[in-house]
Amino acid sequence: MDPRLHFRSAQTRNRIPDLGPSERKFMLTSISTHFHQGGVGMWPILFTSVVTIAIIVERAIYLFRSSVDKDKLLALLKSQVMSGNVQGAIKVCSGNPTPMTRIVQAGLMKFNKSDDEVQAAMDEAALRELPKINARTPYLAMTANFAVMAGLLGTIGGMIGSFGSVASADSGNRATELANGIAEALNCTFFGIFTSLVALLGFSLLQGKTTHVVDDINEVTVQVVNLVTSHRAQMQPSA
Repeated sequence: MDPRLHFRSAQTRNRIPDLGPSERKFMLTSISTHFHQGGVGMWPILFTSVVTIAIIVERAIYLFRSSVDKDKLLALLKSQVMSGNVQGAIKVCSGNPTPMTRIVQAGLMKFNKSDDEVQAAMDEAALRELPKINARTPYLAMTANFAVMAGLLGTIGGMIGSFGSVASADSGNRATELANGIAEALNCTFFGIFTSLVALLGFSLLQGKTTHVVDDINEVTVQVVNLVTSHRAQMQPSA
């Protein structure tokens, strides 16, 4: 039986066709044009978007690598433990290094100790592993709010600059100055809200995945403790 238990996402059968060179060039040119129209207020939004995407990518990779088929893991552990091959169960965990297997391995290393010591070893390992699972995802809520505020600040700055330019411009250039200022304001608003939506969507998906991983860890650790306890009860000689 293959002990590799890492989560593998199913590949999509239908793929979105790639854009041609002309379409990609037009898209990049359009984004660049709107970015420059947004003025100085676009730079904080750009920085926020880079941080947001970096957090989403890093957390998604970590969480999906941390996923384990818990039913398969428990079946392997049960077959090893009930046959008295505790070292085999430890090797199953060490061969699949994830937060869940490291916590279970810590308990199995104390197999010959009391039940309280097994549970304490798992709790200690959980204190090391669980913060890594929850790390950085809450920052996405902050970047979502910051992107909206940065977009609003750019919008206000664009409107102030627009009306200031109109007041000092010649009558023939007032319409142009007003249009440029409004374009700056609206571009900041659009990019700020778009970045905020990406951050909120990433936060919701990652938070759901984090909860799923933590719930699986709690379920597996309880079942492993029960497995160790039941095995000891069977090994005790009857009176």
